Amino acid sequence: MLALFDLDNTLIDRRRCLDEWARGFVGSRCMPREQAAVISDELRERAYPVDFARLRETLGLSDTPGDLWQEYVAGIARSVRCFPGVLEGLEELRSLGWSTGIATNGAADIQRAKLAATGLAPLFDGVCVSEEIGARKPAPRHFEVAAAMCGGRSTAGGWMVGDNPGTDMEGGRTAGLRTLWVTHGRPWIYGPRKPDMVVRDVAEAINALRELTD
Repeated sequence: MLALFDLDNTLIDRRRCLDEWARGFVGSRCMPREQAAVISDELRERAYPVDFARLRETLGLSDTPGDLWQEYVAGIARSVRCFPGVLEGLEELRSLGWSTGIATNGAADIQRAKLAATGLAPLFDGVCVSEEIGARKPAPRHFEVAAAMCGGRSTAGGWMVGDNPGTDMEGGRTAGLRTLWVTHGRPWIYGPRKPDMVVRDVAEAINALRELTD
């Protein structure tokens, strides 16, 4: 069996990590504390090197966008954490014969830095990062490549586990995967086509997959 996992806000708590980094960045520059919220808002949906050119202008900084990006990557890698139960759950899932993969949008260096810093990297047969393959979720090609990296096919009965209703659930379904939605306490209000399974958090998602093992 194949299970593909989203990274940000599914396996790791990106929201908390970003807010923590923004507070630390503002403190290190002796900037007004309220600027941390500005940084978090600017980078909440996505963070690429180009976003730091805009952020540089917004904050009136003299650093180059490239230097700001490298500071961000290093800072996020220091503070990123998995949600509880992720590492142990994935180890057990793999011991039961599951193939596991990452299907994530984002810049390659920051996503791979998160995987290395958390200890997640060795727990996956394939890591598919949108920047590296030129296809972002919810494009079917992203899931097809992710499945192939794990030695499988997206149409062969695998699962997509994620928190985003569009990129993860609709995208995974369109690519032929069954879908497992991590709600973080949210109700399903995203259309009539509900995910195949709905759980509160990723630990519960991994447990649900374990129970499917023959």
